[in-house]
Amino acid sequence: MPPARKPDQSAPAQVSATGVPFEAPGGDRDPRAQGGDALTSPNGVRIPDTDHALKAGRRGPTLLEDFHLREKVSHFDHERIPERAVHARGAGAHGVFTANGTAASITRAPVLAEEGLQTPVFVRFSTVLGSRGSADTARDTRGFATKFYTKEGTWDLVGNNMPVFFVQEAIKFPDLIHAAKPSPDREIPQAQSAHDSFWDFVSLHTEATHHVLWNMSDRGIPRSYRMMEGFGVHSFRMVNQARETVLVQFKWTPKLGVHSLTWEEAQLAMGTDPDFHRRDLADAIEAGAFPEWELGVQVFPDTEDQMFEGIDLLDPTKIVPEEMVPVQTIGTLVLNANPTNYFSETEQVAFNTGHVVPGIEFTDDPLLQGRNFSYQDTQLTRLGGPNWTQLPINRPHVPVNDDHRDGFMQQGVPTGQAPYSPNTVDGGSPRPAGWDEGGYVVVPRKVEGEVVRAVASSFDDHFSQPAMFWASLSDVEKTHTVEAYTFELGKVYEQPIKERVLGVLAHVDTELAALVADGLGLPAPEGTPAEHLPASPALAQVTGESFPLDGRQVAVVAGPDADLAGIAALRQALDAEGAQLKVLAPRGGVLGTGEDQQVVERTNLTARSVEFDAVVVADGAPDDGDVKAVVLLQEALRQLKPFAAWGSGAQVLTSAGVSGPGVFTGASVADVVGDLVAAMGQHRVWERAELVTASAVPPAV
Repeated sequence: MPPARKPDQSAPAQVSATGVPFEAPGGDRDPRAQGGDALTSPNGVRIPDTDHALKAGRRGPTLLEDFHLREKVSHFDHERIPERAVHARGAGAHGVFTANGTAASITRAPVLAEEGLQTPVFVRFSTVLGSRGSADTARDTRGFATKFYTKEGTWDLVGNNMPVFFVQEAIKFPDLIHAAKPSPDREIPQAQSAHDSFWDFVSLHTEATHHVLWNMSDRGIPRSYRMMEGFGVHSFRMVNQARETVLVQFKWTPKLGVHSLTWEEAQLAMGTDPDFHRRDLADAIEAGAFPEWELGVQVFPDTEDQMFEGIDLLDPTKIVPEEMVPVQTIGTLVLNANPTNYFSETEQVAFNTGHVVPGIEFTDDPLLQGRNFSYQDTQLTRLGGPNWTQLPINRPHVPVNDDHRDGFMQQGVPTGQAPYSPNTVDGGSPRPAGWDEGGYVVVPRKVEGEVVRAVASSFDDHFSQPAMFWASLSDVEKTHTVEAYTFELGKVYEQPIKERVLGVLAHVDTELAALVADGLGLPAPEGTPAEHLPASPALAQVTGESFPLDGRQVAVVAGPDADLAGIAALRQALDAEGAQLKVLAPRGGVLGTGEDQQVVERTNLTARSVEFDAVVVADGAPDDGDVKAVVLLQEALRQLKPFAAWGSGAQVLTSAGVSGPGVFTGASVADVVGDLVAAMGQHRVWERAELVTASAVPPAV
């Protein structure tokens, strides 16, 4: 029998190479999977032995006639495809998008407009700079790409976790990536922007200032893909049934809130678990803590100049604050199934900003226009030709009749004698579809102007929006941003580049430039900060709002003499909140016997603070000064995580130097669990931020 899939590993929808749904011919085996229980060659011949090559005698030469050896090794030699030039490091999941119907007034696309309509999706999250083998937690922009398998065709919403981009035009994108990638001579640093060529480029292209500031903020190192916003970046045109148009910008808002790792956590994860984000996503889905986002739009009048209150809607380095134009929720995304095969799904999934459906059109955003070419062009090389949309993960869930023929990896068997339109040979099939038949009919719009290599003067303001973003951050986020700039520029060798970046920051904010300059040991440059719109509270992550605990991880420090009944009660309380408890002890195995028996899921050797969102010490836990346990507790203290302890567990915290805000103690689990849950809902104990620095934490006992 084939191995059973886990409940969350449902396969992509079963559709043929041309998008026509079909049912399995019987039994439990997926017809797209390999069939039969006997080992065969690619042409179906059963193979009796796959461990030994065919030889002339047991010690003789291998024979060229061994077709199984040749086919097996040859296929292995060609298993890899080129990794993506950008967004190579990724993780994906299947899910469903449900429209709430409120978008019906602005678009005729049923995927957004039809109340209650459920559309299957595949989402891929990624980092931009790193190779496939890089670590998840590098400071970087994250991709948030969603493939909607709609009943009108495939729609790809290809965005990032930041609403603005580095450059305003696609023609600069190759230069940006060349500057940000590892150096051509040594191929270092991997997955980092902390080097000369990146900062040389962005300081010479000041349009990048806004995105760089987002990247240097806590947004650059998300806690989880599940706790990350997504943005469509560009303005798109929506068309309703009456052929009326508006401009919109898309935003994904996570149910769990927007949270980040601290810099220390990011560095620890790179060493202890470089797969931190993809593991978190897969584990949450497998545990039933399905990630969820609301899809919202900001809606703007479709005016001739495509501006709003002085903000150019075609400039991808600018936003419209949500206080000016609130985000309207139009649907909900839930990811509920992990991939069955990473290569077939997550690696081969291919997105294209040019894939839209009727009711969604493009604007004249020059970056978007270039992306519409680039994504299609990329797949031709990476996936071996023009038939990449026939791969199972990329197939539309609607019939396809495109008159395309042949090419590498053609998986269909086209019939008929007339691969052209119009025709009479095949009875006129396929024929064009008009507006009333769901055809992609573009709303007419006037286009005129002189042919120039230039942009509008409204693109020239590079500093007012970064200044607004900086002013909107909480104090702790500002501190982290300054530290990020100081670290990155501290890795730059050329002094003129550092000075140039400081000059750019002086146009954003005097305090920001002075603090970074002080960290670098350089004089603060003079500059006139740009005037900006009022601070936007929606841009800050630390707001005091409380969020659900779905999928949060809690360590309970225990040992052979720990209060196992108390641990069981704590597990039950956390389960009710959607959080998961992991028992941490000096050695692996099982603690106790009977109904309160606890499996040790982590040991002092295998655990590190970055894995947990809170730490609890059980009554009876060993107070022996184990250096690994003490290090974990002190790391969690610096990382502003909530603590709780009951009974003698409080002494363990005291011995490790753990005290202050967010440390809850009591005689029993019931005395501390309420405070613990409330503190975890805030993500971190922010009141502790000014009290805890590396030098302020007492040394290990």
